[in-house]
Amino acid sequence: MTTASTIHPQTAPRIDGTVTAAPTDWRDPRYQAFALLRVAFTVAPIAFGLDKFFNVLVDWPKYLASWVNNIAPGSAQDFMYFVGGVEILAGVIVAIKPRYGAYVVAAWLAGIIINLLSYSGYYDIALRDFGLMLGALTLGRLASVYD
Repeated sequence: MTTASTIHPQTAPRIDGTVTAAPTDWRDPRYQAFALLRVAFTVAPIAFGLDKFFNVLVDWPKYLASWVNNIAPGSAQDFMYFVGGVEILAGVIVAIKPRYGAYVVAAWLAGIIINLLSYSGYYDIALRDFGLMLGALTLGRLASVYD
């Protein structure tokens, strides 16, 4: 039986619980998964963040729950400018340091999920974003070895 530690002995956990960095081998499916998730969680937040300024893909303010709009200063579109900035920053952090950026994206997606669950009619999008959040958390775990 082949185990992860027999394929790459240097990725085996140490006594103190830390894991050493694994080699970046493009033939390794684990590294391929890490690279794919890193690209996805870099490009998607930046693309969607930029669109918050232009509303080309969708009219973003319609997804903002009324209770959030009531406590946020300015209009719903003003809040979307803030949201876009945070998403762009999150994508840049994933590109630079996925070990930390993945958890920033996951937390941001959790906030989006809470917003959508508190606003009737967008439960399907909340479920999709839950799947994305799981992907971001997976990237965070893989980045603990490959970052």
